Amino acid sequence: MKPRIQICGETAISVELGDAVDPDVNGRVHDLCRRLRACGVPGVLCAVPTYRALFIHYDPWECSLERLLLGLEEICEEPPAESAGGRVIEIPVCYGGECGPDLAEVAAFHGISEEEVIALHAGTTYRVYMIGFTPGFPYLGGLDPQLHTPRKSVPRKRVAAGSVGIADSQTGIYSIESPGGWRIIGRTPLVLFDPRREPPFLVEAGDFIRFRPMSREDYERSRA
Repeated sequence: MKPRIQICGETAISVELGDAVDPDVNGRVHDLCRRLRACGVPGVLCAVPTYRALFIHYDPWECSLERLLLGLEEICEEPPAESAGGRVIEIPVCYGGECGPDLAEVAAFHGISEEEVIALHAGTTYRVYMIGFTPGFPYLGGLDPQLHTPRKSVPRKRVAAGSVGIADSQTGIYSIESPGGWRIIGRTPLVLFDPRREPPFLVEAGDFIRFRPMSREDYERSRA
C-alpha cells in the first residue's frame, strides 16, 4: 500500500502504511520510524509508531509541512532496509493464583488445562507493536490462536501493575495500576514504567518479548 498522509492539526501528521493489524505492516512502520530518526530532520520533535501508522509531531517554525512531506517521500523511495530486529526481552511471570485470577477462566473457555495455557502463552516470541493506553503498556502481537479470548464483560476497577492479560487476539502487560478489562493470567515483578528511571520505559515499540514462567516463591523474592 502506498503511504497515506493524514494531517493531524497544525503540528502533526500520520503516515498510514496499511489497513490491518499485521506484522509486515507494523514492520514497515518501525522501519520508517528508524529511517526518519536516522535522518535527523530538523524540526521533527518525535515519531511514534502505532499498529499501522507513524505519528509525527513537528515544529512548523523549524520544519514546514512541505519540507517534511518531501523528506518522507525521499525516505519512502529508498529500497527497503534489511530488518533490524529489536531487543529480545525476557519477562518472568507468575501465572495463576492471586497473580493470575482469570487463568482458570481462560483454560475453561478453550477446554484445555491451566498448564497448557501457560505453555502456549510462554512458548511464543511476541512483537511489541506499539506502546499505549498507559505509559509503557506494550501491545503484543503473536498470541497463539488457541488463546484468543474475549475481554471481560465487566472491567475491573483496579488491575495491579505488572499484570499480564489477554484480550481477543492480543496479550499485554499493565505498566501501572489502572482499570482494565483484559483477562489476567499472571503478573511480573518487573517494573515496566518508572518516571525516576532513565529511560523510564522497560520496553519500546519494535522490541520482542518472551515470557518465562516463575514460581510464586521466586516472584515474592524478586519483588522483595
